[in-house]
Amino acid sequence: MIPGGQPNMQQLLQQAQKMQQDLAAAQQELAETPVEGSAGGGLVKATVTGSGELQSLVIDPKAVDTDSAEETAETLADLVLAAVRDANASAQQLQQQKLGPLAQGLSGGGIPGLPF
Repeated sequence: MIPGGQPNMQQLLQQAQKMQQDLAAAQQELAETPVEGSAGGGLVKATVTGSGELQSLVIDPKAVDTDSAEETAETLADLVLAAVRDANASAQQLQQQKLGPLAQGLSGGGIPGLPF
């Protein structure tokens, strides 16, 4: 700070730019990080990116019951939903780990002299 209690604007701008770069890097890392979820004891596996984009879906042939196509379709739909939800929950945890500290820096007085 400069004498008189006013923050140094150049220093504040540098800190803001660094935080913006850190946030962009964390978001890029999330977009590239695969996160897996599963359901039915691993019969269905979904892989999403850390940002939540579905990348792949694997269904074990053991999940398919050829005796009842309608029942199998319903079961598979439920397992797929559960696996994707599980993967997205893991992605959200990863987001909190990567972005949480940056968000705290923005809201917890990360830049002296600014009200957020």
